[in-house]
Amino acid sequence: MSQLKKERLEATMQKELSLILRDEVKDPALRMCTVTSVTLTNDLSIAKVYISFMEHEKRGMDALERSKGFIRSKLAHVLKIRKCPELHFVVDDSLEYGNHIEELIRKLHKAEEEKQ
Repeated sequence: MSQLKKERLEATMQKELSLILRDEVKDPALRMCTVTSVTLTNDLSIAKVYISFMEHEKRGMDALERSKGFIRSKLAHVLKIRKCPELHFVVDDSLEYGNHIEELIRKLHKAEEEKQ
């Protein structure tokens, strides 16, 4: 499979999953969640879906696990591929990690300024 086709399918899945979570899943725990990215295995059998939550991360992940079958069936209707990949939801902590790195850099600059 070409890398371009895989990347295009990942982008399509991200968009469609966002729409499904926003419009079709009725669980209130999923109201404040965002699909940040999707990565597919080379054989397209498994999709890692990275999710970030504004609040209630644990409740949101539980709701996603309960709704996984419904979400996958809705996604299968939209995608134009033979078999819909299995969904694995993962909490995206890249924003917190980025904030942590930024804070460390800020502290280094402050310590450097105090030296001079």
